[in-house]
Amino acid sequence: GLAALVKFQRSRRLLGVCYIVVKVSLLVVVEIGVFPLICGWWLDICSLEMFDATLKDRELSFQSAPGTTMFLHWLVGMVYVFYFASFILLLREVLRPGVLWFLRNLNDPDFNPVQEMIHLPIYRHLRRFILSVIVFGSIVLLMLWLPIRIIKYLLPNFLPYNVMLYSDAPVSELSLELLLLQVVLPALLEQGHTRQWLKGLVRAWTVTAGYLLDLHSYLLGDQEENENNANQQPNNQHARNNNAIPVVGEGLHAAHQAILQQGGPVGFQPYRRPLKFPLRIFLLIVFMCITLLIASLICLTLPVFAGRWLMSFWTGTAKIHELYTAACGLYVCWLTIRAVTVLVAWMPQGRRVIFQKVKEWSLMIMKTLIVAILLAGVVPLLLGLLFELVIVAPLRVPLDQTPLFYPWQDWALGVLHAKIIAAITLMGPQWWLKTVIEQVYANGIRNIDLHFIIRKLAAPVISVLLLSLCVPYIIASGVVPLLGVTAEMQNLVQRRIYPFLLMVVVLMGILSFQVRQFKRLYEHIKNDKYLVGQRLVNYERKSGKPGTSTAPPQSSQE
Repeated sequence: GLAALVKFQRSRRLLGVCYIVVKVSLLVVVEIGVFPLICGWWLDICSLEMFDATLKDRELSFQSAPGTTMFLHWLVGMVYVFYFASFILLLREVLRPGVLWFLRNLNDPDFNPVQEMIHLPIYRHLRRFILSVIVFGSIVLLMLWLPIRIIKYLLPNFLPYNVMLYSDAPVSELSLELLLLQVVLPALLEQGHTRQWLKGLVRAWTVTAGYLLDLHSYLLGDQEENENNANQQPNNQHARNNNAIPVVGEGLHAAHQAILQQGGPVGFQPYRRPLKFPLRIFLLIVFMCITLLIASLICLTLPVFAGRWLMSFWTGTAKIHELYTAACGLYVCWLTIRAVTVLVAWMPQGRRVIFQKVKEWSLMIMKTLIVAILLAGVVPLLLGLLFELVIVAPLRVPLDQTPLFYPWQDWALGVLHAKIIAAITLMGPQWWLKTVIEQVYANGIRNIDLHFIIRKLAAPVISVLLLSLCVPYIIASGVVPLLGVTAEMQNLVQRRIYPFLLMVVVLMGILSFQVRQFKRLYEHIKNDKYLVGQRLVNYERKSGKPGTSTAPPQSSQE
């Protein structure tokens, strides 16, 4: 303002650019930093009773590690915002264009958040921020705080969840965490059926609510009429999409959506407005809140209850971190739903086809179990035990103490090591192990080749691991005592032979690599000094007859 008053045009432009930069930066910090942090803290506050915690505990944790506490709350809030936005995108695929006119469409190619930050005034951004906080906070109250209160009233002994960092179960937290991260969650996240199921549930709920409240045209649109119009008058439909001018009676939100989509890829679809429309919308919102509450109650209780029941057969009455029980119960529920959907899809094909499918799937499951026992059971166990003998035991256990081995922990660490080795192998140069792994991955579970996997992958890998474990033990326990050494020397050899042989193998690998490099260097120097030229000559077999076809030409050096 001062620069414009004194007519400093260049200074005014520079200050304007600086203002825009500061404004956009602050808005980005607020939307990406402050808003998720607020959501994370609000989620934590509303879920205190679920974990039997108090605000005093959160205050002590913040005082002990403020940076970590703030980052964890920001991360939780960011995940919450991300999945909320993903659910809104899924709703747009089901609902009629124009229902969610009050929410920004992130898939719209005309949507430019930076341009909005620049052009809209500060009070508009502030109003939008406050509205977002109210909406997100209300959803947390509806789907977290209120279900917790209902669960505590109906099932007093179900809560709190056990989320302590230690466990009195005979199972290591590290092992269960690795099992969760390496087995359960990837199997759930890599399946494309989960999103289709959720979309089907949303569509079924929308159809039910639409027919109950006579809002089918408002929620889903007149599909039959649209299909007829699309078949009879595609050009008129295209023109109507490009010139979406609302007619009288469609409402303010219809006009707003038409203005937003002016010239956009998706047009506003008209709908039939029933009697007492505001009351029906209010009942729709109430029905939606009740549905979200029931869904939240099921998600908070059913997986954890199923996981606790299944874990009780293994660990008894010992308490386990609820993250693992919830993951186990969620996985079992997913498998059950998947099996039911597969059977429902097979029902119209007849009993004979069902028996044939069951036979094929049973055979496939048996093959998969055999492969899983070998590649996900034996190989990780041997690999984890070898790592324990080579690295962990020599570093952690003194010579005057006896090392203790826990097969479960060794297997869990072996799973992690096997995945790392497989990833490095797939990223490395071409050799037999990489070729076999790529072939197994390309075949998949449906076309699993048990004979190929056992002969080409499982047998060589297990043989190498067994030789790595048995040969040093035989040398230390069978050969060394025959030499007449003392007991202390025998103990030293038994404890240090594994890292010693590892050093020998690594040294031999380095030496062979250096020998190959020196040979290449020798050939390169020899060619640079003595090579006169190169000439292509045909390679002819000595035993071949005259007139037979020859191989491709090779290069000879002089």
